[in-house]
Amino acid sequence: MTGAVRLPSRRSRPLTPTARVRRLRRRITLLFALTSAGGLVAMAAWAVRGDDVRWRDQLDRTMSADTNWALGLLETDADGRLDAGVLLDTAGTACPPLHLLSVPPDAARHARRIAPADLVVEHAPREPCLTVGGATVRRAAAAAVNADEERSLDGRTTTGEPVRLFALPFYPPEAEEDARPQGALVTVADTAAQQADHRRLARRVTGGCALLVCLSALVGHLLSGRAVRPALEALDRQESFLADAAHDLRTPAASLRTLAETALRGDTDSTDVHRRTLRLAEGMGSLVDGLLTRARLMSGTAVLAVEPLRLDQLVEAVVEDAPADGHRVTVEAREAVVVADPDLVRRAVANLVGNALVHGHAPGAPAEVEVTVAADGPSTTVTVEDAGPGLPPEVAGALFDRFRSGSRSTGLGLSIASWVAHAHGGSLTAGPGRRGGARFVLRLPSGERPTAAG
Repeated sequence: MTGAVRLPSRRSRPLTPTARVRRLRRRITLLFALTSAGGLVAMAAWAVRGDDVRWRDQLDRTMSADTNWALGLLETDADGRLDAGVLLDTAGTACPPLHLLSVPPDAARHARRIAPADLVVEHAPREPCLTVGGATVRRAAAAAVNADEERSLDGRTTTGEPVRLFALPFYPPEAEEDARPQGALVTVADTAAQQADHRRLARRVTGGCALLVCLSALVGHLLSGRAVRPALEALDRQESFLADAAHDLRTPAASLRTLAETALRGDTDSTDVHRRTLRLAEGMGSLVDGLLTRARLMSGTAVLAVEPLRLDQLVEAVVEDAPADGHRVTVEAREAVVVADPDLVRRAVANLVGNALVHGHAPGAPAEVEVTVAADGPSTTVTVEDAGPGLPPEVAGALFDRFRSGSRSTGLGLSIASWVAHAHGGSLTAGPGRRGGARFVLRLPSGERPTAAG
């Protein structure tokens, strides 16, 4: 039984160097955003918590001042019973509502802790502005009595409105230091406005933190992009070099193989084969040197090896070395001198001529290519025009992009020619020709030393 071959899943495929660098950028952005978010969330929680404590402390101080003032109006009769008459006549208890609760003598003597149900309500307002359940008032008073100090707690009215209860214990006249509280005075304050302000602050802080986290993520994305940009550029230059090397060495390598097969068959003279092989080897060496030069130029480790050269003679030499194969190439060259790198300019012109010979004719018909060299003021132009079908509309906008020139070409030849033109401060343009084909114009500056463009 033959087992089926299991292909590796998409997830198990190794990532390309470029994909790994981009993944690193995403991770840096995420780490930057998470770090900022952690700090902002901590600060937001601290700010919201601080505001919550602040308004409660402020309200407690106000209620404590009111309750202590009311406690000064509280009196006891000769038998030690509470007398709230002066308090009621002076302050009233409608708003803020004051509740007076006392501890029964038996409970004070025998119980360590006073239960809320043991407290006796000496006075409660008949029509208070804030109606709080009796159990809540007793719980606040019992907390103050048992703690032997003032206490406050949050509660709700019988209609569900939020309130703050403040309880202040009081002692009998001429009481000893360790005497138990005689009771507690409880007051109630509305907290709806304070809690509404607190919620608004919390929403603003939360929204501000969310905005800052988004801004932090954006800044982190931009900074991580700048951090990995050199690595991406280096990888792009590496891929460009490999693609250009494959493009430029494909033809001479095929020619070498053809010569070797011919020599093995013995169809031609061995001396002629050796001569042609040597010429191809020298050409391949020049190509490799040119590729390495371009790689160094793009990385910024070298400068253009410019020198004055006769552009018309260079173009004529390139046309002579171009494969004829029944095609016809005519040259109209006027004397023109430019300051440029000879090897790179030769490669650019050869790519333009080769492109015209391959694409500039109908199937089965020979190509007719016209090459013109002319001085045009501060620049010199090399025009390569064919009589083929012209430029396809679908690739006209991306003609000089790598791998985009057409269906039968990778586009590297035109891409290299465009790069050479820009590296010398010139340009390469394409358009329709006079005979319906394509027309390429390579423009190089005259009499000026060009600067390398990466």
